[in-house]
Amino acid sequence: MAKARISVDENEFMCAVCLDLLKDPVTIQCGHSYCMSCITDCWDQEDQMRVYSCPQCRQTFSPRPALFKNVVLAEMLEKLKKTKLPADCYAGAGDVQCDVCTGRKYRAVKSCLVCLESYCQTHFAHHEEFHSRKPHKVIEATGRLQEMICQKHEKLLEVFCRTDQKCICVLCTIDEHKNHDTVSAADQRPEKQVFNTRPGVGNLFGMTCHFLFLWLTTVRTYFSAIRGVKLRF
Repeated sequence: MAKARISVDENEFMCAVCLDLLKDPVTIQCGHSYCMSCITDCWDQEDQMRVYSCPQCRQTFSPRPALFKNVVLAEMLEKLKKTKLPADCYAGAGDVQCDVCTGRKYRAVKSCLVCLESYCQTHFAHHEEFHSRKPHKVIEATGRLQEMICQKHEKLLEVFCRTDQKCICVLCTIDEHKNHDTVSAADQRPEKQVFNTRPGVGNLFGMTCHFLFLWLTTVRTYFSAIRGVKLRF
């Protein structure tokens, strides 16, 4: 006989005191469950009053109830631990969250420049399988996806306009940036890296690098113009 598979939300097995998965779970008279150590610590603080309460529903008990491990719940938790992703896969402060996860978000590992979404390891595998015939362009997970897309054409900003000193998309090159001095953003990046080599030095260094870069760009444009004049003769 086939075993029934039941979908379980991990949040249902969280201790309301430590906000982590239940450890040595005990279920008190009101029906709520806690880690053995968590509820013990709570009730130790109420010993003087001789009245003990549930941290969630505040139902009181007296005398102090005896605590026994909920064996069935403990077995379910062990099975859950074997099937769930490691705790460090959850998105923390500063991490990029998976856009597909529901409930508690996992940390994203990749971002798709076509779908404009970020994916955890599991959902990225689904994404790659779904688009296996025509792979999408993906990068390491970033929380700045929208900044990499042209707001006018909704295309990737993969061209750098030296004339206007900004990143543009391919469609921009045949529109408002037509006949401008442009290069691929990838080619421009090594020149731009000088801005970020020593961020701790302060704004003066950054401004110096910026004006140096503009000066070099002007010189290149000047010599390009001279070469163009020579070719005419």
